[in-house]
Amino acid sequence: MSDEKQEALRNAALFYHEHPKPGKLEIRATKPLANGRDLARAYSPGVAEACLEIKADPSTAARYTTRGNLVAVVTNGTAVLGLGNIGALASKPVMEGKAVLFKTFANIDCFDIELNESDPHKLADIVCALEPTFGAINLEDIKAPDCFIVEQICRERMNIPVFHDDQHGTAIVVGAAATNALRVAGKQFADIKIVSTGGGAAGIACLNMLLKLGVKRENIWLCDINGLVYEGREVDMNPQKAAYAQKTDARTLSDVVDGADLFLGLSGPGVLTPEMVARMSPRPIIFALANPTPEILPDAVRAVAPDAIIATGRSDFPNQVNNVLCFPFIFRGALDVGATEINDAMKIACIEGIAALARATTSAEAAAAYAGEQLTFGADYLIPKPFDRRLIAVVASAVAEAAMASGVATRPLDDIEAYRAQLNQSVFKSAMIMRPVFDAARTAERRIVFAEGEDERVLRAAQAMVEETTDKPILIGRPEVIDTRIERAGLTLRAGRDFDLVNPENDPRYRDYWQSYHAIMARRGVTPDLARAIMRTNSTAIGAVMVQRGEADSLICGTFGQYLWHLKYITEVLATDGLHPVGALSLMISDEGPLFIADTQVHPEPTPDQIAETVRGCARHIRRFGIEPKVALCSGSQFGNLDTDSGRRMRAALDILDREGTDFVYEGEMHVDTALDAELRERLLPGTRMTGAANALVFASTDAAGAARNMLKARAGGLEVGPILMGMGNRAHIVTPSITARGLLNISALAGTPVSTYG
Repeated sequence: MSDEKQEALRNAALFYHEHPKPGKLEIRATKPLANGRDLARAYSPGVAEACLEIKADPSTAARYTTRGNLVAVVTNGTAVLGLGNIGALASKPVMEGKAVLFKTFANIDCFDIELNESDPHKLADIVCALEPTFGAINLEDIKAPDCFIVEQICRERMNIPVFHDDQHGTAIVVGAAATNALRVAGKQFADIKIVSTGGGAAGIACLNMLLKLGVKRENIWLCDINGLVYEGREVDMNPQKAAYAQKTDARTLSDVVDGADLFLGLSGPGVLTPEMVARMSPRPIIFALANPTPEILPDAVRAVAPDAIIATGRSDFPNQVNNVLCFPFIFRGALDVGATEINDAMKIACIEGIAALARATTSAEAAAAYAGEQLTFGADYLIPKPFDRRLIAVVASAVAEAAMASGVATRPLDDIEAYRAQLNQSVFKSAMIMRPVFDAARTAERRIVFAEGEDERVLRAAQAMVEETTDKPILIGRPEVIDTRIERAGLTLRAGRDFDLVNPENDPRYRDYWQSYHAIMARRGVTPDLARAIMRTNSTAIGAVMVQRGEADSLICGTFGQYLWHLKYITEVLATDGLHPVGALSLMISDEGPLFIADTQVHPEPTPDQIAETVRGCARHIRRFGIEPKVALCSGSQFGNLDTDSGRRMRAALDILDREGTDFVYEGEMHVDTALDAELRERLLPGTRMTGAANALVFASTDAAGAARNMLKARAGGLEVGPILMGMGNRAHIVTPSITARGLLNISALAGTPVSTYG
C-alpha cells in the first residue's frame, strides 16, 4: 500500500473516531424523566422499592436493573491487537469498538473498563469486585500467560460468565471453520496431523478446543518463536505450552510439517513457506490467521497446492476467522438464561451452530451486505459472514439450550422455539407481526407465480418459501438464466423439484395462453398477433393468465417497472364484477410499532366512494395480522376547519361509512399528528369515536400516502411490508422495485393466505 493511501486511511480512521462527537459510545435513558412523578419513581423515594426487592431476592436484579443485559469488556492493555503492550488508556478505542459490536450484533449493553494493573492476581481481584454490576465479563487483550491466571481466578470466584474472547472466541470460530474444512476435504478430526505456530493465549485455546472436537494430542505439533515445543525445553515455557510438548529430536516447524493435514498459524508473517506447504498432505488446510499479514499469503499457497483450503484473519480473502461470529451471540444466549458460566457444552454448541449456518443456504441479507462475493458452502465459504443476520437466532438459541442442558442456567426458558422466534424478531422487524400471516398461509398449499423469476431477490424468496412455507413457487423466466443465477447465489433450488418453470420463449402452453388472453381482450383492441407477442414478452400478463386459468393461485410482480403498468394487465385479465383494485396498502414497521398507510399507488385522487372502499379494505387486511384496525382519514383539513377538496372528499367518505355501518373504528378528517397523538386529538375534539393512536392512515391522494410511506422508510428506519393490492381477492400483488428478498417472502405469505381467512 502506498504511503499516500496509508495516510488517507489513517486520517479517515481518526476522523471517524472524533466526529460528530468523540468516541463510539454514549449512554441513553430507557425510561422517561419528564416530570416530578417520573423523578419520584426513578430516584427517591420509588427507587427504594426496587432496592428492597433485590435485597430480598438477588435474582430480581435481572428484572429491575440492566444487569441481566450488561457486559463489561475488561483489559489492562498488555496485548492489544498486533500493537502489543500499549497500556490501558491507549487500548480504549479497541474496547469501545468491542462494546459497539456487542450492541450492534446482539443488542447487549456494554461498558468498556480499562485498568492500570499489570499484576494478574490484582487484576483478577478488581474484576471479581465488579460482579454486582455486570451480568457477564469479557476479558480482552491481556497478555499470556497472565490471561490464563486472570480467567481462572475469575471463573473460580465469580458466579457469572467470564470469557476471554482472545482465547475462546478465536477457538470457537477456528473450530467451526475446521469442522467445515474437514468436511470439504473429506477428513476426520481423529485422523489429522496438526502443526501450529503461536504459543499465546489464542493458539493454546484453539488447540484445546480441537482436542475437544476429536483431535488426538499426539498428532499436534506446536511451534513458537523459539521453535518446536518439545519435552525438556526450558526456554519461554509455561504449563499451557508444556501440555503440547512432543518427545522428539525435531526442533523446527520445517522438521515436523511433512504430512500435516492442518496448519494453524497464530503467529506472524512469513512463518510458513511454499516449500513447506508442498510437503503437507494432499488437500492441505491452511489457517494463516496472523493479522494484518498472514503466515503465508493465499496466492503463495495455491501456487504449490491448488486444491488447498485456506482461511485468514483478513476480510479481503475468503474465510475470515473473525471473533464477531461468536462472542456477541454466545453472550446473548448465556445472559438470556442467566448462565453462571460459559462451559464447554455451550462453546461446542456455538461451533456447531456457526458451522451449520455456513452449510445452509446463504441469506438474502448476507448476500446484499457482501454483494459480488460467492457465498456458497465450499472451500471458499467455510464460515458465515459477520453480517449474516441469522447468526443471533441460530447461535444464541443453541448456546441457551446447551446452558440449560448442562445445568448452568438460573433462568431456564420454557419454550426454546419461541425464544428463537424472539431473536429473529430482534433483527427481522417483520418477523413477529408476520407470524399470524405465515401461520394462516400454512393452512393451505397455494401456487404463487412470480412474473420476474430471473431476479435474484425472487430466487432467494423462492428458496425461503420452500424452506419455510407449504406454498409452491412458479417462476417465469429463461431456464438457463435462472439456473446460472441460482448457482451464482449458492441456492439449492431445482426446477421441477422445488419450483415450476414457465419459459416465455418455449413453453408447451404458449398456444393456450395467447388464446386465453385473446379471448379476454379481443374486443379491447388486441389482435391474435398482438396476443401472441404479449404472451412471449410480457411476464406480468403471462402470470395473470395463469391465475385466470386456475394454474396459479396468486401473482406477484413489480420488482422492476412502474406500478400502474403492471396494474393495467392485472386489471384487464383478473378484474371481475366482484373483484377490482381498491387501493394499495403498505405496512410500515418501525421501533414504535406497525402503521398501515393507504392508498399509496392505485387512485391518484380517489372519490369519496373509493376512499370509503379503501378504508374498509384497510380494516379487512389489518385483521390478517391479528390487529384490530383504528383507521384515520387524513387531510389538510381537520374536523371541518377547511373547505378544501381533500377535506370535502374525506368528509363525504365519512358520511358513506357512517350510513353503511362498520365493525371497526374510524375517524376523520384530521392531520397525521392528530391521528397518532390521542392527547392532541382529545384537546381538539373531545369525545371522538377513536381512543389511542390510529394504526392506519388513509390519505386523499397517492402523493400524500406515498410521501408518508417514503419518509418513514428513508428517515425513520421503517420497514415496508407490501404494497398489498386490496380488492383483488388475493389473486395478485404488485411490489415496488426497492423491495428486498425478505419483502418478497412476506408478500408471498400474504398471497399464500386463503381468502376465507381474512374476509
